[in-house]
Amino acid sequence: MIHSMTGYGKHELNMKYANFTIELKSLNSKQLDTNIKISSIYRDKEIDLRNLLSKKLQRGKIELSVWKEKVESPFKYCLNTTVIKDYYKQIQQLKKELGTKENMLNMKSFEADLIPSLLKMPDVIQKEEDKADENEWNEIINGIDIAINNLLQYRLDEGVKLEEDVSSRVNKINMLLNQISPFAEERIINIKRSLSEKLAEIDNKNIDENRLEQELIYYLEKQDITEEQVRLKTHLDYFLEVIVSDFPNGKKLGFIAQEIGREINTVGSKSSNANMQKIVVQMKDELEKIKEQLLNIL
Repeated sequence: MIHSMTGYGKHELNMKYANFTIELKSLNSKQLDTNIKISSIYRDKEIDLRNLLSKKLQRGKIELSVWKEKVESPFKYCLNTTVIKDYYKQIQQLKKELGTKENMLNMKSFEADLIPSLLKMPDVIQKEEDKADENEWNEIINGIDIAINNLLQYRLDEGVKLEEDVSSRVNKINMLLNQISPFAEERIINIKRSLSEKLAEIDNKNIDENRLEQELIYYLEKQDITEEQVRLKTHLDYFLEVIVSDFPNGKKLGFIAQEIGREINTVGSKSSNANMQKIVVQMKDELEKIKEQLLNIL
């Protein structure tokens, strides 16, 4: 069973003071490439997240995003008493410097408005910084696990489609290989006939018969594609065997595809028959499409 490297998983958390949206995306990549977007208060958890993604997803370009949306603010603001006291001391000092008998009445009114005025001064009210909450994190990590499982199911579903497509193309190459056999046999017969006709035209009085026979045998063996046909059939059968084995098997299938390509190229280089060459072109076309699909197999 093959698995695609392309996948998508999502999970939403509805908590008391915030909602979280967890998204996980995966694209094809030769190695594991992880990108994590999460609140800075949980940056110390990033290594653990990378290890989790590596263990469960193994390979691919992975992007994990955890978005937080606050729905309620439980007393996130407080008074900066240090700043307030400092403002108050400065105001009292100013009061002493300006205070006279004539303006004491105004000073009493000023005292009554002092607290409201202080509360309007810069930096008097400050926002509490978000702090890591272990219970909240446990909920988030459980949500990430769910998103991972959703992505794995997506990969499996895509893998089924990939397996059907790739297997059908391998079977087509196998069918084309069977079609090439009659042309290969006919080609060898034609080569032998052509050689016989040319030899009949040669004055063979000064020819070493044994050496000539050896050279002819060697030439005909070089033209024969029986070995390539056998090896190609073996590689195709092995490919279909590996594709249903335990994953990950994408890299292994890639190596087998390379061997299939070598045998097809050798058959093509030996094909002096137009019909054989047409079949070889079709085989190469199917193999290229297989290689494109293999890039997305885990």
